[in-house]
Amino acid sequence: MSLTGQSAQNSCDAPNSSPYIHFAAAPAARRERPQVSADALRFLRILGASASMVLAVGAPLAAQDDPALAHARALLKSVPLIDGHNDLPWEIRTSETAPRDVQAYNLNAAAPGNTDIARLRAGEVGAQFWSIYIPGEARDSGYARMQLEEFDIARRMIAMYPNTLEFVTTADGIEKAFKSGHIGSLLGMEGGHAIENSLGALRSYYDLGARYMTLTHNVTLDWADAAQDTLKHGGLTPFGQEVVREMNRLGMLVDLSHVSPGVMSNVLDISESPVIFSHSSAWALTNHKRNVPDSILRRLPKNGGVVMVTFVPGFTSTRFGAWEAARDSVVRTHTAAGADSAAVRAQVKAWVNANPRPASTLSDVADHVEYVRKVAGVDHVGLGSDFDGMGPVTPAGLEDVSKYPELFAELIRRGWNDGDLKKLAGLNMLRVIRANEATAKRLQATRQPSTKTIQQMDHPAGS
Repeated sequence: MSLTGQSAQNSCDAPNSSPYIHFAAAPAARRERPQVSADALRFLRILGASASMVLAVGAPLAAQDDPALAHARALLKSVPLIDGHNDLPWEIRTSETAPRDVQAYNLNAAAPGNTDIARLRAGEVGAQFWSIYIPGEARDSGYARMQLEEFDIARRMIAMYPNTLEFVTTADGIEKAFKSGHIGSLLGMEGGHAIENSLGALRSYYDLGARYMTLTHNVTLDWADAAQDTLKHGGLTPFGQEVVREMNRLGMLVDLSHVSPGVMSNVLDISESPVIFSHSSAWALTNHKRNVPDSILRRLPKNGGVVMVTFVPGFTSTRFGAWEAARDSVVRTHTAAGADSAAVRAQVKAWVNANPRPASTLSDVADHVEYVRKVAGVDHVGLGSDFDGMGPVTPAGLEDVSKYPELFAELIRRGWNDGDLKKLAGLNMLRVIRANEATAKRLQATRQPSTKTIQQMDHPAGS
């Protein structure tokens, strides 16, 4: 998820520098959020929702009037479009009307967020990694309880729609589901804090169906540095390296979104399988800490990994990110000065009226896709939207899961050929998943499950 400046319960991906205010009830508070009243947060959410409606004006032409869009739709019927990150399970968990109630959050109707069955079908989605995020700041009864609850929500959600969603765990499963007209549904854990420094817990989560784990979320762990937190280790600790080795042995994809460049580099040094970035974009175009620097992009061909370009406005538009940071500064300044919620609302409204939100667009996302192709190569780019995790404002033209064909139409207009478009859509990810499966088969023939502990590896006696 990609919300900033709000409570952890509302976001899976909260960039510290560019908040997307989204107010919902849940159990934990996000680190370093601005001290803003609930009324002020609700007001900012309304502003964001209104802006997203304005930004939607001028979306691409209907398919019947646009040969590129018709071409895109036809192409996406021939290859599974695999998206790397959708936070719908957390959206269900934090629903303002029926939290945790999978049945009440009816995907056969028009859902309140970015995702429902009709829009998934319109978007030609072939497979989806559903993020089973839990906040790294929540410590009420340990992370495991929350993680298991997210498994439960996601698995029940998938099971509720057997004519559309099909739980899968392999590349073959994705292709089989696609041929059957189903959307292959995989699970991705967002944050290694969920394993509580236990390789046994990691294996248990794999057995429950998790097929990738983002090594960190926004909080630095005992064994890995997060991009948006204090860099304590200079990358991975020895135990962090053992986590990667065990993930390789299991066949669980190592996800490097959210981690520091040092962790990215360390993983590329040791991983025996291709890695993914489930929802990140290019740092050279938008210099946000959550994006991937060129030095890492240039190493991907040797590893074989894929950057799944995200749609988050703050990660794809420098203008948008700067506007958010300035807006949040207004909130923090007036809140710190002791202003009540009504005064904060008035000040923010005045600032927004004087400083209109810059557009974040589908074209910005296409620029990032092309940049990753240019630097890393066409075999190393995919899509990881972060729908239902980026907040109330989405890029104009990419408002929800129905809009993927419009992005492919834009790339067609820019000269992309069908072979490269199919790699972007899903062939690259199918290759990565199969490579991880093959590595796991090889390693399991010679390597037993690791019994190493963080105490043994990072804090040996006498150290």
